[in-house]
Amino acid sequence: MIVPRLIERKRDGGRLEVDEIRELVQAYAHDKVPEYQLAALLMAIYFKGLDRDEMDALMEAMLESGKKLDFSRLPLPRIDKHSTGGVGDKTSLILAPVIASLGVAVPMMSGRGLGHTGGTLDKLESIPGFRTALSLEEAQAQVARIGCAMLSQTDEIVPADRKLYALRDATATVEVIPLIASSIMSKKIAESLTGLVIDVKRGSGSFLPELDDEIELARAIIDLGSRHGCPVIALLTAMDRPLGEACGNALEVVEAIDVLRGGGPLDLIEVTLALGAEMLVLGAVATSREAAREMMHDAIASGRALAKLEEIVAAQGGDASVVRQPAKLPRARHETGYLAKRTGIVQRVDPRTIGYGIIALGGGRTTMEDTVDPSVGFVVSVKPGVKVESGHKLGTIHARNKEGLTTGASVLDDAILIGDSAVAALPLISHRVTARGVEVVDQGEP
Repeated sequence: MIVPRLIERKRDGGRLEVDEIRELVQAYAHDKVPEYQLAALLMAIYFKGLDRDEMDALMEAMLESGKKLDFSRLPLPRIDKHSTGGVGDKTSLILAPVIASLGVAVPMMSGRGLGHTGGTLDKLESIPGFRTALSLEEAQAQVARIGCAMLSQTDEIVPADRKLYALRDATATVEVIPLIASSIMSKKIAESLTGLVIDVKRGSGSFLPELDDEIELARAIIDLGSRHGCPVIALLTAMDRPLGEACGNALEVVEAIDVLRGGGPLDLIEVTLALGAEMLVLGAVATSREAAREMMHDAIASGRALAKLEEIVAAQGGDASVVRQPAKLPRARHETGYLAKRTGIVQRVDPRTIGYGIIALGGGRTTMEDTVDPSVGFVVSVKPGVKVESGHKLGTIHARNKEGLTTGASVLDDAILIGDSAVAALPLISHRVTARGVEVVDQGEP
């Protein structure tokens, strides 16, 4: 295998053969191909794409680089949920304990921050002691024991995807449908799922801002799932503004706990319930999405979901007391309110600007080696369409130093636009995509 020839062929619009993709991925996983060559190939794929067979071959190669979880003796449905990436998107932190408390096994393999978007693993690791690098044996045993494990890829489980995921983030080659789909599904097929729900983000804060691309991504993921016996349902949800209010790792954990206590922002609650309803129906523990929503309401109201989160945190070495005492989570040394500079109507709260702002504050990565400060970020308490007065508090900046407060204010100056009239926002949940086709939901803000 001569890697420059593969790069050249893809650069010129040619296709890669299944055996070539398999050999290349296996060589990269074992450090036999330098990163600069893979970076060049990723950029060629960014511009020229992959067809369905190439995409499936890439997913298979990444899957074959490690082992799969074995749940052959577990008599429970195994359902996971995955988001294509957003800002303020902490639904996984809520759904994992809620769904596990209702008799569905949730083996949830997640990722770290990618580009401007946050990562579930970084959020979980803001909990003191929480360990996401579970071995295959540990993850299997934990799911069998308590119904859920929230883990990262390791050298055992799809290690090739873990390396490629980090390289894509560092080389600005994230926004490619085949790379996104194959990365997601390599992890999900490795979980030996019986069903998967995908939250495909829409709008300016998503990796794919155009609706046609978002639907194509959903279809690509559904197709990969069908090829491997894993039914997939996708919901398209709004990411033209942050989801919820908290944006930043520890801040999002606090907000997720608030939802599990029965509070939290309405948009976050609605998206969480919609995704969870699909999970419960896929798992055949609810006969309809309406019945599933009632089950989730009861799990939260009864305290079972919150108790399940405590159980998960304790099982993975974390300080479970933070679930009842969120003030124990890392907190930035400096914080200040951000005030409206004029009277008017909020026209924009740009999630991409806020996501990169979190990175500028130290809450994300600009290189693969960066460490993350879990305490920093923003709490943005307004949405597009809200009328505000000059001096009205629009949010709070959380920073590790005074310079960060200045940076944060500049970020929100760019992210939040106030004008004289309202600007239409995307529906909170707009489409439902299955193997049967695309259904328009067109659900606005709750």
